[in-house]
Amino acid sequence: MSIPVSGNYAGLNVIRGSLKELTNGDDPLELSFEFNPTTITRSRSIDITFGEGQANAGGKDFSGTAEISRVAQSAVVKAESFTIKILLDATDRMNSGDEEAQTTGVQPELDILYSMVEPKLQAPGGVATLAALSDSGGGEQPYPSVLLFTWGEQVLPVFMTQVQFEVKAYLPTLLPYRAEATLTLQVIQSRNDYYTREIQRMFSSAQNAVETSWW
Repeated sequence: MSIPVSGNYAGLNVIRGSLKELTNGDDPLELSFEFNPTTITRSRSIDITFGEGQANAGGKDFSGTAEISRVAQSAVVKAESFTIKILLDATDRMNSGDEEAQTTGVQPELDILYSMVEPKLQAPGGVATLAALSDSGGGEQPYPSVLLFTWGEQVLPVFMTQVQFEVKAYLPTLLPYRAEATLTLQVIQSRNDYYTREIQRMFSSAQNAVETSWW
């Protein structure tokens, strides 16, 4: 199921960000940001663990680059997380006579976001089934969706750890036709093809910037 976030960009050549479920199923959940977020807040941090008897602030003593690996053993890089805000708005589609938009507003988009965090079970053939709807007694462990967050050249495997939305306007049927959604995503920083390619892209870009810098 793929739904572009509402808006009328027919006359513009724009690149849209998207969230897409990574699955073997034939119809993965997908949401394209036709109204791209105006801001994305990204966070990457390191935890420092002091050894027993360590009194110095900030880390262990060292006297040169040969000791860097020893000093850095107490540092643990935490998984990156970021937050995006997207506008879901069916107004343009409603004004253009789109019957589905006039009937359902942006409820399908909100349902996709909620389905992305709803626990699932792996059904035969790779198809995912919502755990709440499954009658399986096999003791399978439910799991959340692994998503691909695409933003220009960046394709990151992520979990959506939180979804919040604020409805701005309702249809007479009390279905929303305008809402602002806040999504919190955590990057899956493991040995997978998507994260490996992103790290290679990032490091290559950083090295190129250093080699060609004018400062």
